[in-house]
Amino acid sequence: MKQGEIDYLKTLGETGHREAFDKPFSQATCAKNLVDLGLILSLLPPPPSRVLDLGCGSGWTSWFLASYGHRVVGQDIAPDMIALANRNRDRHAAHSASFVVSDYESLPFRDEFDAGLFFDSLHHAEDEEAAIASAFRAIRHGGVLITHEPGQGHSRSAESIDAIARYGVSEKDMPPSRIFALGKRAGFTSFERLLDPTALFRAVYGTNIESGTPEPGFGRRLKSVAGLLRRAVDRRSGAICVLRK
Repeated sequence: MKQGEIDYLKTLGETGHREAFDKPFSQATCAKNLVDLGLILSLLPPPPSRVLDLGCGSGWTSWFLASYGHRVVGQDIAPDMIALANRNRDRHAAHSASFVVSDYESLPFRDEFDAGLFFDSLHHAEDEEAAIASAFRAIRHGGVLITHEPGQGHSRSAESIDAIARYGVSEKDMPPSRIFALGKRAGFTSFERLLDPTALFRAVYGTNIESGTPEPGFGRRLKSVAGLLRRAVDRRSGAICVLRK
């Protein structure tokens, strides 16, 4: 599976290569990703904190964080993704970002970062326990690890099944219950799960944040809010999670 991650960009072709370079603006999930990253910015220590962006891909999260004032090290296992990330840093003048080719399951860092971030990357791990333990070692005492991952059922979605077959990559369920259990085993001491902000937006305002399509019925929306709050205590679904060291 790791070779599939390394070769992923090559298998995407020219169009996929351009879309990866222009992420998140080239993606249908752009609005959600930007909303979620905005929440994550509020959870990180204030800039100029040192942040490790784990599985950064083409580097869009890294240059966003650097543009906000953080000192960022973006890491990815694929050399051509890191090449794109360096180009992204340069075109956005995000000079406080740097990038390394490495495996996040066996990082060389020890007590160097104020925060770590897995943004839609931990569920691609071959060994997610090793990845979380590696992030724990990289973060200083008092630091924070934030994860933004899909929940139960992700691995069985049509999109995931197609990606596994086409690209040979890992597509795992990564619910908070799994992340918290492995985080506790690694040594993290505090755990918090946040409501998905776009799901809350849709439930309260009756509007899909991706399409802007209104969903009528105030009573229905109230029921949606109640359902969302019930799901908030369900540790199987996807969420933003905060683990403190």
